[in-house]
Amino acid sequence: EGVLRHIYLRRGHYSGEICLCLVARRKVPEFQKLAKSVTERFPQITGVVLNINREKTNVILGDEEIVLAGKPDISDTMCSIKVEISPRAFYQVNTPAAEALYAQAAEFAEPEGKLLLSMAVPMMLSMLVQALYNIVDSVYVAKVSEDCLSALSLAFPAQNILIGLATGTGVGVSTMLSRALGSRDNKLANRVAGNSLFLCVCCWIVMAIFGIFFADAFIHSQTDIESIRSYGDSYLRIVTIGSVFVYFEINFERLLQSTGQTKLSMWAQIIGAVANIILDPFFIYGWFGLPAMGTTGAAIATVIGQAFGALAGFLFHHKHNKEVNIRLSDCRPDGHIILDIYRIGFPSILMVGIGSLTNYLMNRILMAFTSTAVALYGAYFKLQSFFFMPVFGLNNGIVPIVGYNYGARKKERIYRTIRYGVLYAVCILAVGLLLFEAIPGVLLQAFSPSEHMLAIGIPALRKIAIHFPIAAFCIVGGSVCQALGKSLYSFFTSVLRQVVALIPAAYLLSLTGNVGNVWWCFPIAEVVSACATAFFLRRALRNMDRELTLAEGQ
Repeated sequence: EGVLRHIYLRRGHYSGEICLCLVARRKVPEFQKLAKSVTERFPQITGVVLNINREKTNVILGDEEIVLAGKPDISDTMCSIKVEISPRAFYQVNTPAAEALYAQAAEFAEPEGKLLLSMAVPMMLSMLVQALYNIVDSVYVAKVSEDCLSALSLAFPAQNILIGLATGTGVGVSTMLSRALGSRDNKLANRVAGNSLFLCVCCWIVMAIFGIFFADAFIHSQTDIESIRSYGDSYLRIVTIGSVFVYFEINFERLLQSTGQTKLSMWAQIIGAVANIILDPFFIYGWFGLPAMGTTGAAIATVIGQAFGALAGFLFHHKHNKEVNIRLSDCRPDGHIILDIYRIGFPSILMVGIGSLTNYLMNRILMAFTSTAVALYGAYFKLQSFFFMPVFGLNNGIVPIVGYNYGARKKERIYRTIRYGVLYAVCILAVGLLLFEAIPGVLLQAFSPSEHMLAIGIPALRKIAIHFPIAAFCIVGGSVCQALGKSLYSFFTSVLRQVVALIPAAYLLSLTGNVGNVWWCFPIAEVVSACATAFFLRRALRNMDRELTLAEGQ
């Protein structure tokens, strides 16, 4: 029979210390010589331990241990706690993965309200950055003229489709990439990432063709005022032709998010937004010798800002996303992967498309009164994003918590998460309601309003804001339905609100001949949406209760 039975190592992930463990039937002099030789040749080995196991058994370790060299254990950290690991101790080989599991366990053991805030706040901040990104151009160009602000409002539906195509594709890419990484299929993950770059180019080509050949027709379909048409055409043409950068920016952000690099994703977004804010006055007003270009300059600054964001996203991905290595061959289009990406992402694209259609039709209804009403509508849309975007970020925290507890069959945690979610959303939008009701004129000052715009804008903001708290319930209810696997419920509610209620109500109210009446369409549509949300949410929760009750009985 041989003497040596087993050899294994204990290694500290962060300390780098290594303990060499020998399991033998008995101690022989050669082991002492081996320990001395190994520690001299490999200084990272801080100890050599001999375990004696004389029994004829499949149990690896015996009861007797002898330290042959160095110290009998290694030091390391786990979840920021210093630990001493002996040869007998159970210790995870993949320390970062173990820490992630411990962190998730601790996270979901927290009270729901605290947990929701800890998960949602970073995403809420990211959404606030996005809201700032959306408003900057409008604030700057409004100082040039009201027609410039109206032009951006008319361009917004097409620009929103551009962004929706990028974010919807990103939803599909990030979902597929996360699944591939979770199943440890790195080859598939690389192909998904490579195909996402191919899709970025395809989406850019589509929008560039639209910008070159159809931008003017799109603006002209909403107004006959030549100055607004000219401003809108130049702005929309440039942002669509230069949209290649926004597609790559959003794509790299999704690749970072899929591997857990959410902070880097947020920083890429911040870099793009800050660049846009800094560059806008240079190109719009002609600072430091540059020509004053108005809306054209705003579009150029937007594209350059997106280029900075895309570059930052690429550099972050290249340096920190070691799980995803894209080669040129991975960019070869794969029909199955592309189909799966859009099978997941198309509902998101469709939702954005419905929103863009709503904006387009509202522009046409309001333009029948005055271009100032269109400018006001655009200003309102930018202002409300500062309150609605954080709620959408809150949603991104609600969905995984509800989904996790649904899988864990914890009904009470789901109900408490819903209550906290509605409470936080109502509080956020209640702040918006108070500001819109108390100081609408001050809010509109950001857009250098004319007297006419203030005259119709102050009462308009007060009427529209009535629906904010109701919208809080609708938004959270829709996200809960998605988390419970009932995405069609939230889709039907959105269609009902925007297509069935909002636009018909706006049109019928416009027949009164008073533009002030048109703004009541928002509270009306939200009441309809709240009724639908309550119905679908109650149905989804009843199905959940029934399903979990049956599962508990098995």
